[in-house]
Amino acid sequence: MTIIIFLIVLAVLIFVHELGHFLLARANGIRVDAFKIGFGPKLIAWKTGETEYGINLIPFGGFVKIHGENPDEDSINGPDKARSFVHKNRWQQASVLVAGVLFNFIFAWLLYVGVFASGVTATTDGFEKYADRFTNQRVMVTYVGPHSPAEQAGLVVGDVLKKVGPATATTGGTLSIGNIQEKINSTHGAPLAIDYIRGSESHSVEVTPVSGLVPDKYAIGIAMSDVGDLRLPFFTSVVEGFRYTAIMIRETAIGLYTFVAHIFQGTANFSDVSGPVGIAGIVGDAAHLGLTYLVMITALISINLGVINLIPFPALDGGRILFVAIEGIVRRRISPKFSNAVNLVGFVLLMLLMVVVTYKDVMKLVK
Repeated sequence: MTIIIFLIVLAVLIFVHELGHFLLARANGIRVDAFKIGFGPKLIAWKTGETEYGINLIPFGGFVKIHGENPDEDSINGPDKARSFVHKNRWQQASVLVAGVLFNFIFAWLLYVGVFASGVTATTDGFEKYADRFTNQRVMVTYVGPHSPAEQAGLVVGDVLKKVGPATATTGGTLSIGNIQEKINSTHGAPLAIDYIRGSESHSVEVTPVSGLVPDKYAIGIAMSDVGDLRLPFFTSVVEGFRYTAIMIRETAIGLYTFVAHIFQGTANFSDVSGPVGIAGIVGDAAHLGLTYLVMITALISINLGVINLIPFPALDGGRILFVAIEGIVRRRISPKFSNAVNLVGFVLLMLLMVVVTYKDVMKLVK
């Protein structure tokens, strides 16, 4: 089921991205020869007008074949050259290239608007100005460390803590994160009873805190957040969704810049990056928590897809935009053979990076 949900999410995000390229190409009078999801052998294909649509076997990608985006003799001097990407002005070319990224950002914004308007479980410390709109506030497990006492006891992300030990203090009938941390540390390694709710069912488990997970304290290997159910009016959701999208774009860009900088410094940790296998696991965890979580993680992946495609690297939209900018500055076209070769090399390097990251993901699962 995790694989199926992941493939659906991936197909939707690819469709949204390529739809942006497709619509802007059409709007600028450029011929579109193909619009397909996936690579490799075709599973389904049909032709409407001059465009062939289809779904291919390997779902990790997709493409729109725009006449003249990869210049050749036909697109430069052929009978339909007037409808070729290569013969449009630089602004039209740039608009087609950036449209995929823009559609990913817009799609994420619409998803955030939807969850804010319909109701979302959110951390109370991230939306202080809407404190009076929170209901059902609780302490939720948001991270479980691998091989930690909490994982060994069966705690998972999304569990709602109701009682920790026989005498945990409460505030307003709700556990405090500070209370829980204090109670765990005060055991000095003795077993501790934890009552929690998963879904609609109550459970109880015994966990033995250990030292070393947190400096100078005993811990069980979890992170917790004060969360509640937040629902906003529609127009407030539109504004808050836009603000939240902008924040996520900024944070994603900063994280990506830092990672790339570490690559050049030789200090990059590829275990911090997830490929298809790792993302599938994240999507599966979100789906397990509920539809709202799945929508939120889908929006975040859409933002990541958009930001990554803006990197000025060959074969990515950002690399092609860079070529268009250079052509605009020097006032002449870059040699098609050179640009096509550079984009091919870039694509091969991206595939190699994908293999490395996927290998790391698989090794995490094996461990």
